Order: sequence, then structure tokens, then C-alpha cells
Amino acid sequence: MIAFHTAAAGALNATRMFDRAATKVAQSAGSDTTTLLGAVVDQSEARTAFAANLAVIKTAEEMTGRLLDMKI
Repeated sequence: MIAFHTAAAGALNATRMFDRAATKVAQSAGSDTTTLLGAVVDQSEARTAFAANLAVIKTAEEMTGRLLDMKI
């Protein structure tokens, strides 16, 4: 269960990171290219972090199911 909670917190953090980067993209539209590119990289990083945390959640769920199957 610790893995599930940690991954859920990580997914929430990645969502917040993506939102901040999206705000930067919207605010920098038409101005500083460096800020825009940095925000796009941040969005990509957040998307990868979210996907990784989702994979951990799925794996933790599968492991819990297998453990329950073994106890029955």
C-alpha cells in the first residue's frame, strides 16, 4: 500500500507540475522563446513522471490482487 500512496502523490505532483508549465506556455506565447521551450520541456517531464507513477499504481494493484488470491 505504501507504493500506491507514494505513486498517487507523485501523480498529483506531476499534474501540478504540468499545470504550472502550461501556465508558463500561455504566459510566454509570443515573447521569450527560451521560457517557452523550458515550459514545453517541463510539460514533457511532467507527462513522463505521471506515466511512471501510473505504472507503479497499476503494478501495486496487480500485486495486491495476487497477494489476495494467494490468501484465499
